[in-house]
Amino acid sequence: QVQLVESGGGLVQAGGSLRLSCAASGRTFSRNAMGWFRQASGKEREFVAAISWSGVTSGYADSVKGRFTISRNNAKNTVYLQMNILKPEDTAVYYCAARNTAVVVTTTRDYAYWGQGTQVTVSS
Repeated sequence: QVQLVESGGGLVQAGGSLRLSCAASGRTFSRNAMGWFRQASGKEREFVAAISWSGVTSGYADSVKGRFTISRNNAKNTVYLQMNILKPEDTAVYYCAARNTAVVVTTTRDYAYWGQGTQVTVSS
């Protein structure tokens, strides 16, 4: 059974940092693109960042460029999201997702596996 388990969420003041982790089990995703998405209350789920299987290629939503960094450790089957200079508008449930292919994409429907999400709340 494939599982993606996010951790690292919490409450932080504006300007602060958090590091999210996503640990995969049940199969290896070392040859698959992985991504982070978020969903704020009352809004649709949106793309945040994605990374290729090798870690060489990554992409970011414009709203987080320069503040968030996605990375991965294939030996640990884990992907990370370092979030710096957090803003109240970053408040959302953050989801980890994995594709069945190696290509980095930004669309929700192209990710086959999803975690349960971790809440990130940024206070002003």
